[in-house]
Amino acid sequence: MKNVLQKTIPDKLVVLTFDDGCKSQATFAAPILKAYGFGATFYITEGLNFLTHKEAYMTWEDVRGLHDDGFEIGNHTRHHRNVTQQPAEELSADLAHIDARCETYRISKPTTFCYPGYSHGEAAVHVLAEHGFHFARRGVAPEFPYSGEGDRGPAYNPTLHHPLLVPTTGASGPNWNFDDFTWALTQAKDGNITVLTFHGVPDIEHPWVHTEPEQFEDYMAYLYENDYKVIALRDLADYVDPHSL
Repeated sequence: MKNVLQKTIPDKLVVLTFDDGCKSQATFAAPILKAYGFGATFYITEGLNFLTHKEAYMTWEDVRGLHDDGFEIGNHTRHHRNVTQQPAEELSADLAHIDARCETYRISKPTTFCYPGYSHGEAAVHVLAEHGFHFARRGVAPEFPYSGEGDRGPAYNPTLHHPLLVPTTGASGPNWNFDDFTWALTQAKDGNITVLTFHGVPDIEHPWVHTEPEQFEDYMAYLYENDYKVIALRDLADYVDPHSL
């Protein structure tokens, strides 16, 4: 793979991402990020119970508020289905639905994607490329085992990884603690980028990806106090040309 670097990737570069549109991302996490001046991507789906359980999930007005605050809104498909089990036409329609919802709420068309449940495959990558995404984030596998309750993973290396298969370096959950967090950060050097994934803070419906609010506050304070540059996934385009393959 011969990705073209736009500029040198600095050490201590961290991509911060959030999945599933949990309400606490808007009410608790985002104000902390804003106070520190951090970038982040929020991946929105209308699957799970997004449309019915509004104590657990954002409204589209909440999503618009994140966009207005400068955060990236990413595409996480309409139904949150395993993309490896979807025909290309169905996946394309799911992607187009979220794009349309963003347009309705005057949110920029998403340029990055996150694989629901971390499942990914070559056919889905082709659909994403046809859709025009610049980057897409996957999970920690196959390089690292995934327990489903928080794990370590590989750093993103643009010279090794396809831009539509950006790995997660740290997936928060009950099995992922401060030592795992700092381990993930130590990977952000020598041209490698640390990619962090969170869900709800707290996560009402999915305890296996839950992050305690106090832990999250500690994580963000550590990033700020130790001079990490925290960006959204779309901001990788400042460093990597996604069209250079």
